[in-house]
Amino acid sequence: MFKPVLVILLLATTNFTWSEELEENDPFEGANRVFYELNFNLLDPLIIKPIAIIYDEATPKPIRRGLRNFFSNLDEIPSLVNNVLQGKFAQAGNNAGRFLMNTTVGLGGFFDIAKQAGLQPGEDEDFGQTLAVWGVPDGPYLMLPFFGPSTLRDAPSNFVDSLLDPFSYNNNLPVRVAIKGVDLVSLRADLLGIDDVISGDKYLFVRDVYLQNREYVISDGAIEDDFDDLDDY
Repeated sequence: MFKPVLVILLLATTNFTWSEELEENDPFEGANRVFYELNFNLLDPLIIKPIAIIYDEATPKPIRRGLRNFFSNLDEIPSLVNNVLQGKFAQAGNNAGRFLMNTTVGLGGFFDIAKQAGLQPGEDEDFGQTLAVWGVPDGPYLMLPFFGPSTLRDAPSNFVDSLLDPFSYNNNLPVRVAIKGVDLVSLRADLLGIDDVISGDKYLFVRDVYLQNREYVISDGAIEDDFDDLDDY
């Protein structure tokens, strides 16, 4: 599993409501539920989470923070490109400034020097958001094996954004796998305990959180705030 699956655990702390309209976006619910079981009830609890617990207990906090900074610094690259493609040139300039400062003065991004200098991190931008800004409809909801929640529009963005990852051009497969593994485990370690807040029909919970959050980030938060408390679940 990769970031989309784990970010859902973080989004679960945000207030969302069940939406009957979202059911229309899920014509493949039967297959999606099968892949949900694979991602959330097999791979995560049996493999990813146990490794993350060991990592969290064995790795000093400054090292964990530095590794998260390192991978977040790499995320500035796809965000920069997608901000340019969306015409958000001020945000793209912020991405460029943060990446250059943290990569050089911040020792490859291990330290977030840019934040200390006043360049605050922005929201991550991906190619799925770019396609939405260009007017491409989201299409059916999909639960992808290993990758997690997505839509017919957003699914190809994983591949497009991967072309902007410097490590994807490393010819040494074990090195690439190790780097991606550390990224995955370090992110999962940051989310330990958060998954306990998911309640009710967990498949519907994950689906609604993902789709409503995508609407929110695509519109840069410019949507009507009609979310209620999680107590409604």
